[in-house]
Amino acid sequence: MTTTQNRAARATVPAADAAPPAAVSSAPLIADPGPLGLAAFAMTTFTLSVFNAHIVHVAALESVVLPLALFYGGTAQFLAGIWEFRKNNTFGALAFCSYGSFWLSFAAYVKFVAPTLPAASAHEATGLFLLAWAIFTAYMLIASLKTTGAVAAVFLFLTLTLIFLAVGNLGNHTGIIKVGGWLGLITAVAAWYASAAGVINTTWKRPVLPIYPLA
Repeated sequence: MTTTQNRAARATVPAADAAPPAAVSSAPLIADPGPLGLAAFAMTTFTLSVFNAHIVHVAALESVVLPLALFYGGTAQFLAGIWEFRKNNTFGALAFCSYGSFWLSFAAYVKFVAPTLPAASAHEATGLFLLAWAIFTAYMLIASLKTTGAVAAVFLFLTLTLIFLAVGNLGNHTGIIKVGGWLGLITAVAAWYASAAGVINTTWKRPVLPIYPLA
């Protein structure tokens, strides 16, 4: 075999240490589900808090919360959490799936459970329900301190909201529940701001609304 043939033969044999071709990711890109989850949470929280703060006094109108709790605050927010799993965001997945479940369970509680409870002690069951969520929200507040100031503000005011509502319901104190309602309105505004920042900053492709990163 000639020298030229030897060179050609060696050229056709891949080197043992040659780097393999870069793998092309087949994972589809998905949009940020955060603004959806925050918006769903904000609107449902706002609507319920209007009644808790006694801004609207007609109890019969409270049923307007249930469709929002079922479809937007519940289902849409839960789906946002599932998409956060896809984006490998543990905090977002836990938060949105949990609070989506909160609204779904709240709707079921109001519709099916509360009417069957003794009227004299039903407030205690509501208070226990809210206390359990206050405990969960308290440690999510700690986790949120490594996200952004906008998100941490939501969890700070939500923790306070749930504490006041839990204490107010457990003791059947209307005044404390009313304070919890006003705190809920602040929570809703904070969540709407965080949602607006997420979608506006994305579509404008530059920071328009600051979110104050903490990590």
